[in-house]
Parts: sequence; C-alpha cells; structure tokens
Amino acid sequence: MVSSRLSRDDEVFPAAVRPHTAMPEPVHRENQPRGRARDRLILARKWAYVLHSNVFLTFEQGQLERELSAVLDVLCDVVRGEPLDVGPASEAGARLVELGCTSDQALPCTMDTLGKGLLALPEFQPVTRYAEPIVLALGALSGGFSKANRQATLDQQETMKLSLLKAVRDAKWRLRQSEARFDEVAMSSASGILITDPDGRLVRTNGAIADILGYTSEELAGRTLFDLIHPDLATILRDDYRDLLAGRKDRVRQAQRLIRKDGDVARITLTASVLRNEHGPSHLVTVIEDGTELMLLQGELNRQALHDVLTGLPNRQYFSTNVEIALRRADPRYGVTLFHLDLDAFAMICNGLGRRVGDQLLVSVSQRLRAVVAAEKAMVARFDGDEFGILVENTENTPRVATLVEDINSELAEPIYVDGHGVAVSASIGVVHKPSPAMDPSELLRAADFTLRRAKAAGRGQWELFHADQDERDRRKYTLAAAMPGAWEIGEISVVYRPVAAIEDGRIVHVEALLRWERPDVGVLGHDQCVELAEHTGLILPLGEWLLRTASRQAGWWRQRATRGFHLVVGLTTNQAADADLVSRILRTVGAADQLDGRVPGQRDAFA
Repeated sequence: MVSSRLSRDDEVFPAAVRPHTAMPEPVHRENQPRGRARDRLILARKWAYVLHSNVFLTFEQGQLERELSAVLDVLCDVVRGEPLDVGPASEAGARLVELGCTSDQALPCTMDTLGKGLLALPEFQPVTRYAEPIVLALGALSGGFSKANRQATLDQQETMKLSLLKAVRDAKWRLRQSEARFDEVAMSSASGILITDPDGRLVRTNGAIADILGYTSEELAGRTLFDLIHPDLATILRDDYRDLLAGRKDRVRQAQRLIRKDGDVARITLTASVLRNEHGPSHLVTVIEDGTELMLLQGELNRQALHDVLTGLPNRQYFSTNVEIALRRADPRYGVTLFHLDLDAFAMICNGLGRRVGDQLLVSVSQRLRAVVAAEKAMVARFDGDEFGILVENTENTPRVATLVEDINSELAEPIYVDGHGVAVSASIGVVHKPSPAMDPSELLRAADFTLRRAKAAGRGQWELFHADQDERDRRKYTLAAAMPGAWEIGEISVVYRPVAAIEDGRIVHVEALLRWERPDVGVLGHDQCVELAEHTGLILPLGEWLLRTASRQAGWWRQRATRGFHLVVGLTTNQAADADLVSRILRTVGAADQLDGRVPGQRDAFA
C-alpha cells in the first residue's frame, strides 16, 4: 500500500447612532504581528457574536465586528501602554453606547467576554504581568459605558421633561397659543399623540393617531382611550393610569394593542405621563408609536432565518424543531416517517449546464416534493446543497413507505426544461419509519442521514429503511474509523508479517506485510478491517506509505541477518493504485529504507 503521508501534526452608521467619539488611533492591524492581529480579530468576532445574540442592534454583525475590532485595539493598546493610561478605555466604553449597545445585557456580556478573552490572548502572557492592567482597563471601560449610558438616558428624560413642562405652561398661561402649537407640531408628528382627561376621555388627538386607527378626528371625539385598547389589556392600562394620577409613577411605557376601525389589531408602544396644574392632575399625555411595520419586518427576518432563500422551504433548523413537535403529537398507532433525500448526479448537472440550471432544478424539485405529500400532514425542507427532508405525520390513509418513495422518484424523473435543456434527476433516500416518540430529534436526523449513506452506497436511485441493528453496526464502524488516526499516533496500529510457503516443499516464497490494530475495548482488528476503516476517512494514503516504509526497513534488517532475503508483498487498494505519483513514491520510500542499517526500534521480527 503506497501513498504520501499527510501531516498530523456600510461604513456609515445608522441614523440612531451618534457621531463617533474621538478615541486614540489604535495600532493598525497591518503594523501588528500577524498572530497578534489574528488573535484580536477572533476575540472581536466572538464579542460581536455575543452582543448580536443578546442585544438588539440596528446594523449587521459584520459592521459590528469592525467597530468592536477598533475598540478592542484601543483596549489592548491601553493594557500594553507604559505608563498605564485608562482614559482611552473609558472613551471606548462610551463608544459602545454610541453603537447602540445599551440594553441590560450589553455590559455583562462585554465584561464576561473581554474578561476571559483578554487574559487568554497570547500577547498578554504571562497573565501575572498583564492581569492588573486588564482589570483596570475593563473597569475604565465599564465606567465610561455607565456614564455615557446614564447621560444618554438623562438627555432623553430631560428632553421629555422640558417638552411636558412647556406643554403644561402653555396650557396654563396661553391656552389658545398652546392649541395652535399643538396643531402645528403634534399634527405633523409621525407618532400618535393623545391628550385625555383623568378619566381617559379623549380631549385632543393628532392626525397620526387617526391614521394608525383608521378613524377620523371627528369619529374619535367623545371616546375614551380604553375604548380603543384591546379588551385583554385594558385593565392593565387602567391600573397604570391610576398609578400615574396618584403619583406612584412618573411615566408609563408599555407595549399595547389597539383595535382599528376595520377590526384589525395595531401593535403599538404607548408612553403616558401626567400634566398637572395647581389643583393636581389635569390631563394625561399619551404618545403612541406604531410598531406594526417593525414587527412585520422582524417576522420577515425570522422567516428568512428559518427558510431557504432559493426554494422558500423550511431549512434544517426549522425542520429539526418541527421534528421534535411532531414526535410529541404524533398518533402512537401510526407515528411519523422521516425521508432524507439526496439528488443523484446533481453536481454533474451544475458542472455541465451551469449553476443557474441547477438552481432551477432545485426549485422544481421542491415544488414536486410538496406535490407528492400534498394530501398528507407533512413538511418538506431543504437541508444543504441538494439534500431535502420530508416529515410525514402518518394516518390510517397514509400510503406505504415504498409507495411514497416510488411517487417521489416518478415525479423527479419527469424532465424540466431550462434554456432548451430537459433535465431530471433521481434521488437516493434514507427512511426512518415510526421512530420512538422518546427519540431525540437530533438522533432521528442522524439515523436518517446514516440510512441515506447506506442507500447511496447501493447505487443511484436506491432507498434504504432504517434498521436499529444495522445502525448500531454502522455507528461502531464510524466510531472506529474516526478513532483510527489517534490510534495510529499512539502506536496501537502495528505492522505484522505473514509468510507464504509453497505447498510442494514448504519453502517460503514471500512475506506479506499486514496492518494490525490492537484496540483495548474491541480486541484485535485484522488487515482487511483496518484497510476498510482507513478507506472511509482517507487515512489509507498516509497509512499505506507508512506500511511500505516500515516493511521495507524490516526486509532490509532480514537481508542483513538471514542467509537469504525474502520477497516482500505489500497490497494496494483501489485508491492507492489510482495515485498518479505511485511509482516515484514507491521508489522514494523503498530507497530511503534501503539506506538504513540495522533494526528499526519497535518493529516486529515475528511472523503473524
């Protein structure tokens, strides 16, 4: 067995983000050692990932990574600075607030990620030297963050407070001028504004609230705010308004649902505060922001995250979640059936006719698969590339598995025409029928994938039904194949030699070099098993070269100490025989072994 041995060894911020705070220029990455820049980039990506997962931001993760990379460079420069100056770290904390990282989770996530990440950076080793500067820098960052966040909140509160005081003063001193200002400013506002009396009756509204609800200003006259609130939430708002009037709360902000004129629900954010005069509360000002479009956008983003862009089918993540739900609710008499499909020769179609034809074919396949199971309670999903999944919740009328498989391949065999080319495919299919309801969804998907691999091994257009015994054998085989490189590394795999003698006189004709794996938990695996396992992972090429080199050295040792030499036989697999560099590799390996004198330590001198 012969082969070469492998080694084992936008830049514009969203409108909500304020102008950039001046911070010292960090050391440019092109001026940093390559390893240091890479380590920082990895930490910045992790930081961005954690923040993006826990904090709502108005820009994408890639832009956040670039911004956090600059902040991280500043922090690293502070830690490495002599003498230590934490001022830039404080400004870096303020920069996080400017980026919109202002939720309750932003600072804890940042401190947790940087607290561990900075201490683990190779440039800050040994830790004992840099621990104190890192702690001081993070403390300054935290302080700058808190100060900037508090100031931003105070600015918002101050702005609202000034607006409300101005409204109260105008209402008290110049009622007519107040009404004119309201008409001029409030009527042009995109946010709905309501002024109610203490009982919630509408006194004044602007045009935006009329647009949100679909009512005219005249139709709103005489109504109460509680008439517009969804009945399920009206009691909550009444209680909060009572707290406002009693002075137990200064301001109320809550998500609410308003009933439109057409009966639809408007999802809004409501902020209410009290206007007081010398006699106490006189009016309540309620500002309403319509969040329906934002929620629709979020819903669309969630849909895109759970669906394949090309075909519109659910993706693997959504499919996995649905598998768990289906297992729980399935009829115990009929259970569910999971089909895992892989299109045969899809890569050949893409390589021959182009990716556009391949994409059109995938769209057609998705439509045809849905048509096959249209009469069933089923979900069709696209996994990766040309792989699809179908989950059927069986009933007494569900066709047999063989019938569904036949229907699938019959549908796929009908050509579609793209740019004058009629293309069609068959599918290899792995089927898991009526799994246990207690089966873990990930385990079910793994079982379907293993079954699909067995079907593909049998040829194109084949299908295979999951069997627990066969699955257990496959798992053991794959476990051994995965563990084989490590076993080779620690010396569990050795070379043994089998003499072949002539029948007529018993003379040794040649010696065959074989692999032997002594695995503690399994026992001894012979040559054929070792070769089969190595073929699964591609280890056969480096392992085969090692076998040839080891056997050649042993043969040289025999030639030096025996009265005559033996012919050495080393078998080749199909993959090894297809090696374009086979002849030169043999000559190089055997030639290097011939230059060695004496026995190589650790090699067997006994026959197997």
